[in-house]
Amino acid sequence: MSESTEEPGPDEPSLDEQIAAYQREFRDLDPQVEQVVSALGRLNRRMNVAYGRQVAALGISNAEWEVLKTLVLSGAPYRLGPGELAKRLGLTPAAMTHRIDRMAGEGLVTRDRDENNRVRVIVELTDEGRTKWLEAMRMASDFEEDLLQDLSGAERGVLGELLVRLLRRVEHAQPDAGGRLTDLD
Repeated sequence: MSESTEEPGPDEPSLDEQIAAYQREFRDLDPQVEQVVSALGRLNRRMNVAYGRQVAALGISNAEWEVLKTLVLSGAPYRLGPGELAKRLGLTPAAMTHRIDRMAGEGLVTRDRDENNRVRVIVELTDEGRTKWLEAMRMASDFEEDLLQDLSGAERGVLGELLVRLLRRVEHAQPDAGGRLTDLD
């Protein structure tokens, strides 16, 4: 196994120490597979913490960021019904209602009756919500560029292709794993 340069977090073993402990307890472990999977897990966790700090600096939560992102991904005019938002985010309708209430109070979204169907509610991104989304994207872009600064363009391309292959395999094997198992609010 190659020498790991990953620095563990507080009270966390290095990847090499973790893999050695796993091998000690489970002799059938493939150390190369474990290195990839453990590194991806740690990278994901640390990136989520970094993104969380960025959106917190903007005065929004990760949960609110997810709604803003989903509305932007829906395309102009950045409107969806609460049920569709809940489905796309893997949330219960009650959790979605709570989140929309909070965001409407903060001026990030509006909630109005559909003019064509007064029973239907439409959630729409406000100018303030779009501004927060753009600020978060700028911060994330800077962070991501810094994260990949040691990789050449060719290495970034290969890494991207490899990660997409892994993602496709997981999506094929676990097609229902895109949503959340529990609410994060």
